[in-house]
Amino acid sequence: MEPLKQFAVLPFVEGPEGWLVLLVSSRGTGRWVIPKGWPKTKLTGRELAALEAFEEAGVGGDVGAEPIGSFDYTKRLHFLAWARCRVVVYPMKVTHQFVHWPEQRSRRQTWVGPEQAADLVRERGLAQILLRLGQLVGPPGGG
Repeated sequence: MEPLKQFAVLPFVEGPEGWLVLLVSSRGTGRWVIPKGWPKTKLTGRELAALEAFEEAGVGGDVGAEPIGSFDYTKRLHFLAWARCRVVVYPMKVTHQFVHWPEQRSRRQTWVGPEQAADLVRERGLAQILLRLGQLVGPPGGG
């Protein structure tokens, strides 16, 4: 069976020591994830990624035209149902953070380096994307 598709954004900024990425807590288990959501009819994957960045993390910025990778995970739908999902990840160079956003009361956030983020997330494929961030988007200071 083909995995269900979701779209995600990997928000990042340049910090004093290199890239920092934004992780948010999942609402169900509280584990560290990146903002992601189900496809919506009138939105492209890139547009949906930007919407999820705002709704789940309260950030906006420049979303890359092309995905930087994908990863698979198993999502619990309800007590007895699970689904295999494939998440297509778009990069977002964050330019602004909102004071208020829709899910701010139900999620925590942390800005960390890609290596620390890779240690914090549960999904191995996401960890691999995080560890390759510099190769995927270029070195900090590159514009």
